[in-house]
Amino acid sequence: MVRPKITPIAASLTPSVEVPRLRMDGICKRFGATIALENVSLEVLPGEVHALVGENGAGKSTLMKILSGAIPPDRGTMWLDGEPFAPLHPLDARRHGIAMIYQELSLAPHLSVMENILLGMEPHRGGFIRWGQMKRRAEEALSQLGLSDLPLSVPVRALPPGLQQMVEIARALVTQARVVVLDEPTSSLTQDDVVRLFDLVKRLRERGLSVIYISHFLEEVKQISDRFTVLRDGHSVGTGSTASTPVDQIVRMMVGREITELYPRRTRTRGEVVLEIRGLTGIDKPRDVSLTLHRGEIVGIAGLIGSGRTELLRAIFGLQPITQGLVRVGVLSGWADPGKRWRQGVGFVSEDRKREGLAMGLSISANMTLPRLDYLGPWGLILPSRERQMAERWIQSLAIKCQGPGQPVWALSGGTQQKVALSRLLYANVDVLILDEPTRGIDVGSKAQIYRLIAQAAEGSPEYGTRPRAVLMVSSYLPELLGLCDRIAVMYRGQLVACAPVGDWTEHKLMLAATGQTSELAEHQ
Repeated sequence: MVRPKITPIAASLTPSVEVPRLRMDGICKRFGATIALENVSLEVLPGEVHALVGENGAGKSTLMKILSGAIPPDRGTMWLDGEPFAPLHPLDARRHGIAMIYQELSLAPHLSVMENILLGMEPHRGGFIRWGQMKRRAEEALSQLGLSDLPLSVPVRALPPGLQQMVEIARALVTQARVVVLDEPTSSLTQDDVVRLFDLVKRLRERGLSVIYISHFLEEVKQISDRFTVLRDGHSVGTGSTASTPVDQIVRMMVGREITELYPRRTRTRGEVVLEIRGLTGIDKPRDVSLTLHRGEIVGIAGLIGSGRTELLRAIFGLQPITQGLVRVGVLSGWADPGKRWRQGVGFVSEDRKREGLAMGLSISANMTLPRLDYLGPWGLILPSRERQMAERWIQSLAIKCQGPGQPVWALSGGTQQKVALSRLLYANVDVLILDEPTRGIDVGSKAQIYRLIAQAAEGSPEYGTRPRAVLMVSSYLPELLGLCDRIAVMYRGQLVACAPVGDWTEHKLMLAATGQTSELAEHQ
């Protein structure tokens, strides 16, 4: 491929508005027989926040990898401020003003804030770093972000996720970025961090930078972006003004169909108590938490990051030690390790599916059947034909898009991986499903499918001879809890401060309780 000569970065970030800051035309990319991108176009103006949306597997990541120089396109052309652009590698793209800020931050945690901001761009003379100049450049970048008080010498690992993200954005400013790509930037942030990030994005826009904002949270897209482009199945299927386009129209473009019922809301009959916790206390969190969970209901746990929601779930499942309190599953009580919890009929899906939720190097069938190998053959043997048969049943039942039971899990999209994680619990026929952020990082179409699976688990399935189960789930997305759950409990600083039927809650009341404000709701446990 002949690459055109690239001109140096222009001194001004705001050329004529008629010239797009970034233009990608007819971008095509194949991986073997798989078409990742087919004739995709994207245009971003100077000083614009442009949302790039689409389901998992739509081609967003591939398109951004081409923009960042990580992979070359098979066909297509790109321009930056009217000049041909064809990066040879990521460093080349970075030098020409493309700053990628991924969901998984690329920081050196043991290095200081200053060292991370200037990493790879340290000013030097005669082989020696000029620390004074380095300090001034880091301070200038942080000042532009309104973070002049952030200590330069503190190790990045000591910062909360929100400030770590700001350090990475400061690095982009040092490189004189013209296009900043934010990939799922709010997935691990607190509400305060999200507000700070949005203020920063507006500041970048005012300075003439262009921002490509990738998110599955469409309410964020509506709030922060000027225009949007939708990718579906490797094609660009629509673009327009965010303010004048209803969310349901954007969703239709993303999934190619109507989603008439995002949150399945049916009347469920609450059965007997299957899980009871009394005075549950961990080393740090949770603190004296009591809650009961009934068969046939979905109970949600709300709260800010750090409130103890995840610690509560992990303590129940035996992943974290308990200093005092009671956990009773059916008629069995006492602390147990995860293996024993599985045998008692309790299943758990971690919020970190890549490191804890799934064995990424194993096949779909191996991941599905791990909890109950005794189903797969006599005398401890695993019969491959039976494992494949079991997996095929759940692949068909849950409409899992894959090449077959033998496909490795790492090759699946995020939404499909989450279906595999949930299928493990359904295959094991557990009575209690404990789900930590079950829809984090997946698209709206996959979310709708996950919601249906959770609702069906609570209701039972006569087709498969399963009785209603109990579901305990943590989510940071309040509309999800309000749309799916029967009851919602709120955690604050390690304590469960309120628990009430979903009809008693609004987003405003949930936020008041999550921030420690007095709730007028009576507790219903």
